[in-house]
Amino acid sequence: MINFSKYTDGLVPTIIQDARTRIVLMLGYMNQEAYTLTEKERVVTFFSRSKQRLWKKGETSGNFLKVVDITVDCDQDTILIQAIPAGPVCHTGADTCFDDKNEGKVFFLEKLRQIIEDRKQHPAEKSYTSKLFKKGINKIAQKVGEEAVELVIEAKDDDKGLFLGEAADLLFHYLVLLEAKDIRLDEVITTLEKRHQPE
Repeated sequence: MINFSKYTDGLVPTIIQDARTRIVLMLGYMNQEAYTLTEKERVVTFFSRSKQRLWKKGETSGNFLKVVDITVDCDQDTILIQAIPAGPVCHTGADTCFDDKNEGKVFFLEKLRQIIEDRKQHPAEKSYTSKLFKKGINKIAQKVGEEAVELVIEAKDDDKGLFLGEAADLLFHYLVLLEAKDIRLDEVITTLEKRHQPE
């Protein structure tokens, strides 16, 4: 429950974070009506303090913020919205209102891992991933080996598109293999961190 009454104007600070990169995009304010509309439409709507009205972010530029998740802090007086921006967020044309570059999609790997985990726990008849799990660990390991060889072959040429395709195939099958072994990517990263020696 959000405590809108904590502030005399009924406006609660709302932080917008890119759901894929975790970069903070902007800060706005919501009243109860803006929050309800945002929750219903899954597109961020603020209350504009300067215009004194509801303001759907992107209503002029078309750079809407598609809601992925909404959470509230421990005091119920600040909202955090993870969203996917349709374009630059700041009115200046910058990626964020803090002049940061909104780059890097490494957090998509966690979303992909969750999808792979779901395909393992809830097999779908037409799912390629589910079929891999059904064939067992030997077949999954074999696919990782095949994709690794194909990536090495493409590395010797200069076709970036083909190289990226093989790199994506290898990464996907590697994540499937980790899931088949009940190992989280975080565990692999922790192992890398332990090996890392500052130069």
